[in-house]
Amino acid sequence: MENKATKRTNRLGRGLSALIPDISTEIDKKDIVQIKLSNIRPNKNQPRKEFDEDRIKALSDSIKNVGVLQPIVLKPIEDNNYMIIAGERRYRASILAGKEEIPAIIKDIPIKDIMEIALIENLQREDLNSIEEALAYKNLIEDYKVTQEELSEAVGKSRPYITNTLRLLNLQNKIIKMIENGDITAGHGKALLRIEDKEKQLEVAMRIVEEGLSVRTVENIAKKIIENKEKRKIEKKEKDIYIIDAEEKLSNIFGAKVNISMNNKKGKIEISYNNEDELNDILSMIMEEN
Repeated sequence: MENKATKRTNRLGRGLSALIPDISTEIDKKDIVQIKLSNIRPNKNQPRKEFDEDRIKALSDSIKNVGVLQPIVLKPIEDNNYMIIAGERRYRASILAGKEEIPAIIKDIPIKDIMEIALIENLQREDLNSIEEALAYKNLIEDYKVTQEELSEAVGKSRPYITNTLRLLNLQNKIIKMIENGDITAGHGKALLRIEDKEKQLEVAMRIVEEGLSVRTVENIAKKIIENKEKRKIEKKEKDIYIIDAEEKLSNIFGAKVNISMNNKKGKIEISYNNEDELNDILSMIMEEN
């Protein structure tokens, strides 16, 4: 007996072959109808947000020469219109090719199943960008109560791969957009996740773009940031409470970070500044005291 989780995993895996015809599978000609492109509506919840224009153009040129070889799959909606279940690229390419109609198979299935099929279809094709892929996993998990283990079996990816891809959504929005645009890779993003400070994350991300840093280099940068943070924690923990109090008072006076370090009853006071104006302000305050 299959339990519910096994049944759902099997359904995810079989859903495409059952509802989306493959070019290598013989399709009953009676099931194929010609539908006007003007009566077709894209699925607004389609997981793919970006379409490769060059590939659409290449497909359009092919359609001009030999037509649409594989019918798209549509769901009937109101006013004799149809929503795309599978085949939006063929639909877009047909419009570009100047076609008025497209061969289609009509399937009246629940919207919930359409979303699930669309997500799995794109994931199995492996041509979503990393952020689209992560969002697709997130939608399946949250909306359809699919576990990471079930996803792993359905799309043929390891569970750690799915977990790490989902983690990309924890990056700040500007970095997520950089991955979507191809400015940095998903590998860079995963390395940046080791940096907890969001501003530091963005700072390193900008360096990746400007300096062409490798993933390994970013991993090393992240490692140093973590080590320095731990070092500061240890130093702060070891400091005398009176030294910490003095640092805070001096920081308030100068409006800058102050660090007091001691070793064998000797030490130094360091005042940090970010630019020449801050330095001049600090020097003015010191000179006034004299």
